[in-house]
This record gives sequence, C-alpha cells and structure tokens, in this order.
Amino acid sequence: MEVFKPKRVLFEQKSIDYPLGEKLYEKFRRDPDVIVKMIGSHNRVMGIPGKNSQEGFREAKRTLVVGVRKSGEFQTCKPSAHYQLPLSTSCPGMCEYCYLHTTLGKKPYLRIYVNIHEILAKAREYINERLPDITVFEGAATSDPLALEHLTGNLEESIKFFASQSHGRFRFVTKYTNVDSLLNITHGGNTRFRFSINTPFVITKYEHNTPALDDRLEAARKVAAAGYPLGFIIGPVIVYDGWEVDYKTLFLNLQAGLARVVKEPLTFEIITHRYTARAKKNIMDIFPKNNLPMDESERQLKYGQFGYTKYLYPKEEMKNINQVFEGLVEKYLPNSRIEYFV
Repeated sequence: MEVFKPKRVLFEQKSIDYPLGEKLYEKFRRDPDVIVKMIGSHNRVMGIPGKNSQEGFREAKRTLVVGVRKSGEFQTCKPSAHYQLPLSTSCPGMCEYCYLHTTLGKKPYLRIYVNIHEILAKAREYINERLPDITVFEGAATSDPLALEHLTGNLEESIKFFASQSHGRFRFVTKYTNVDSLLNITHGGNTRFRFSINTPFVITKYEHNTPALDDRLEAARKVAAAGYPLGFIIGPVIVYDGWEVDYKTLFLNLQAGLARVVKEPLTFEIITHRYTARAKKNIMDIFPKNNLPMDESERQLKYGQFGYTKYLYPKEEMKNINQVFEGLVEKYLPNSRIEYFV
C-alpha cells in the first residue's frame, strides 16, 4: 500500500516558523499536484469541498493541515495510558465504524503538529510531576501517527525522547505498515508498538484504505524482531455469523508468525463494537449503504468518560465475547496478557 499523499495542504501561518513546517511547505509548494494554502488557525479550517457528506468526507481525508500545538494541558487517556501525546489528528483510513465519527464530524481532515520538541517538553513536565511513578503516554488517541510518519518524523522523535526517560513510557497503535524507519533507532524498550488487527471479514468490509491483515502481521514481526515491546488491539470485535471461527484463525496466525521473534509478553486490548447516537448519524450520512450492527434495540446503554451515551452489546453477549478471547489468549499465546476488555 502506498504512503499517504495529500491533495491539498493548509499551513497555519506560524507553522512555517518551525523547521518541519518550513520543510513541508517547501516540499509541497513545488508539487504541481498539491494545492497549498495558508490559514490563520489549524482549529478553523474552511473550504474543504464536497457537494454532499460522502464527497466532503473523502476530500477531508485528502486534506492535510499543518499546525502548531499550543502548550495547553494534555487530555487524559483511560484505560490505555495516563495522558494523550498529541502528535496528529485523524488518518487516511476510512473505517466505517471509527469512534472519531463522534468527535471529528463529517470532515475529519488530517492534522499534524510541527512543534514536536515543545510537545515533548510538556510531556517531561508531566513525568516529573508524577515521580517516582511511571507516566504512560498514548500517541494514537485521535489519530494513526504512523500513517503520517513519512512526512513528520514525529514518532521517531518521540521514541528517541522516551528512550531517555526512566519514568516515562510511550505507546501508540496503528493499522499501517511503513515501519522501516523506526526499526533501527534507540528505543530502550520504553515504547510499546501496537497494531490494530481484526478478521479479514471485518477489515475487507469496514476498514477501507487500510493495509491487509497479512501486511500488518508482517510489520508486527519486523517490530518484534527490532526488540520493541509489542501489543495488539483487536477491535472492534463484531459479532457476525462465524465470528468465533474467524477470531480463532486470527490467533492461530499470530501464534504461527510471532512465536519465534517476540522477546517479551504480548499485550492485548479487546474492544467490542460500540457507537454513539452522533456517530451513527454521521456514519449513516457518510456511508449510507453500510450494514454495521447499529440496532439500538439489540444494545445496552453506557455513559462514556467524555459524556457520550454509548450503545454496547448486551451484558450476556459481552460476557461471552470476553470468555472467548480469554480462552484464545490462554490457549494460543499463554505468556501474553489482556490489558483490558471493553
């Protein structure tokens, strides 16, 4: 799969005062296939075209906004970490179920930050405030930063930074596979590289413009061989005819491909399919022919940490799903651990 190339790049005026911003500006303004414009603020983006929601969504996914992240407080990030590390927003993927349909709306343009050293300096402040405890940062709470790494280098900078932090840990998750630039850098075991995986049925049906499962697993093998702590998010777990067989096959593939290269226990985060009312509305506008399981009469309600009402599978079904995955981990990767199930 080719790396992401934007159709248009919008530069916040202040961004070109930073080396990365200047570098990207010089790169794209010389490219005749890319529209380059200056904007006042990365938080106020106007003019992304589209005659309807479907067109607007596709155009937003080809729009890159280059901005400066102001030195505000970091968001918390339960249950995976203490804080979010804000490197970017959105990604080129067009997954129908994406939870960011709730927060990013119908035009989820891609945004990167050029002031990575200021962001990491803020992370150091958080680490020092919590000493002697270890502080964990999540780099992919609102994005897939690996999809944009060939443009930013922000993951490399972050991994090198955390390698020097005895009380700081970094983790991020990706569906993408362009890992080669990160394999030979010093990480000190302080960065956990995680891949979002699912059954071929779910990937093919719902995860548009993302790499295939085999490509993700090959990238995971490279990462494990480079000595990174490795983990997997399996999500969303979707119940469909034959789901248990398909997820069993997924674990058989993990066992076969990783047994010889993994140097420390794998971690798993199991996330069942859920959605909010706002997400459903946006999904129905953007993907009007989708067949995601979003019948409220078949769901239970739960209030999320940001105040959104979520529709989850019923309690008995959740219990069954949990038992299935506990059994798969225990049978096929017994030295691994499930960090959480939601």
